[in-house]
Amino acid sequence: MKVKKNVALSDSGFLFNPSSGESYSVNPIGQEIIKMLNEESSEEEIIATLLEKYNVERDTLEKDIRDFFGMLELYGVVKPEEA
Repeated sequence: MKVKKNVALSDSGFLFNPSSGESYSVNPIGQEIIKMLNEESSEEEIIATLLEKYNVERDTLEKDIRDFFGMLELYGVVKPEEA
């Protein structure tokens, strides 16, 4: 999964998609995830990084990551992986 090229993320968590004109706010962990996606980190790399950094159960984190990715897809912020 990759963040679309034209999507901008500010240091304060403001996410702007100029192709749709929509803007969103993400929390600091959402910002981290988007930055890792921009660095082309895989889902597993993102999960591993967050597990090291935060006191959270793997199952909970995996569910939350899937939910977050689903929201990013729904809002047109990311493009799905190409097969």
